[in-house]
Formats: sequence, C-alpha cells, structure tokens
Amino acid sequence: MNDYKKTDLQGLDPEFLNVDPLEESYRESVVEIPEVKRSLEQHHTALLVIDIQYLDAAPGYGVFADVAKSGVPVEAQEYYFKRLDHIVLPNVARLQQAFRDCKLEVIHTRIMSMTRDGRERSPGHKRLGLHAPPGSKEAEFLEAVAPKGDELVINKTASGVFNATNLEYLLRNMGITGLFVAGVYTNECVSTTVRDACDLGFYTTLINDACATVTPELHNATLSTIKDRYARVMHTEDAINEIKEVVSQ
Repeated sequence: MNDYKKTDLQGLDPEFLNVDPLEESYRESVVEIPEVKRSLEQHHTALLVIDIQYLDAAPGYGVFADVAKSGVPVEAQEYYFKRLDHIVLPNVARLQQAFRDCKLEVIHTRIMSMTRDGRERSPGHKRLGLHAPPGSKEAEFLEAVAPKGDELVINKTASGVFNATNLEYLLRNMGITGLFVAGVYTNECVSTTVRDACDLGFYTTLINDACATVTPELHNATLSTIKDRYARVMHTEDAINEIKEVVSQ
C-alpha cells in the first residue's frame, strides 16, 4: 500500500484532492508575463533541441541496438519511433526553420563523451551503459534535424545539460534570456533541462508535440508537472505563430 492510500482522508473535501491551489499564482508568474514575448522580440530567445541522435532516437543503434536487451518493451519502442517519425521530427524541423528564418539561435545538445572509452562520463551514464564515443554513429544527429552552419552543439554525458556543461555561460554571453525546448526523452533529459533553465532564470517554453518518450503516460505526466510551474507548454503550430507574430526579422 502506498503512502497516499495510507493517508486518512476522512473529513476532507474530495474536490480538494484534484485542485492545484497554486495554479493561478504560478501561471501569472511563469506564463503570463511580458518578459517572455519581450525576449523573443529582442532576439534573445533560442531553440534548444535535446539529444535527437542515433544513440537514443534511432532503431538499431545505441539504446535500441538490441531490441530484447534494451529494457524497453517492443510495444513501447513501436510507440516511441512512430511518435518520433510522424510527429516529433517534422515538428522539430519546422521549429528549427522558423527560428532560422527569424535569425534566432538554434542550439543542439547530444550525449557524447570526450574520450573513446568514456571514462569521464557521469556516474549515472556509466551505470546505465550510455556511451556515444566521439566519431561514432551513436553520436551523430538524425539527419532530419541536424545542425546547420555554425549552430552551437553542446556535448554532455549526463541528463542535465546545465549542470554538466558550460551552456549557461554561453547563453549569458549571447544575451539569451528565453528558451524553447524540444527533444528526447520528455521525462528525462528534457525535463531536467527545463527545470534547471527555470531555476536559472530563463523564460522557458516546452513544445509538447516536439518531444517524445517511450510511453504516453510518462510524457503526459511530465508535462502535467512542468506546465505553468517551470515552463509554458505549447504546441508547435502555436509556437511558430507566436514567433512569426512577435519577432521582427
């Protein structure tokens, strides 16, 4: 029996259990603030694309090199790759183009070690066996959303890009104050990035249909926790419309 079931709820209003008493105050301080659009208007907002690479986003490679040993049920893998192929990759590509057209920064993160044997990886990645050596296929970005020109590429060997790299330093140097975030996995590297970005003071927007993880439940639960607490949550179409409306090219 979990703690929730052990709790004595006698005498409590049942509707209280399904109400977020802080929802309105958080929305007013995270979503409905002029600084979010002002950051866009002033070209101080960047698109941050998380880990869409062969290691964790392509069948037959990295995490999914061996279907049986991946630890992810076949049905979950089928869902994940269908969502990637039919929804996420097209939407990330659309977002990238919108940012490029408006001369806004597009930044890419990927899991890649500095050494061939990965000895400097985080303890978490070592335990999980996550390793993409430099020059490996696993370290390559999926072609549909790969970097163009001299767009920034940030290499990491941990879930959170902020606590494992100098990304914050680079963003401050470029005057970036807002981030639109997309990528994989919603409940892991994406979630960690969004929470850290919010704590560091960046105006953060998570793009719902430009993210994926291995089950709808994990995806939706993560968004439910993040929404209006740590970030705005938007769909690609709405995000692109806002960018085109607000940004003066």
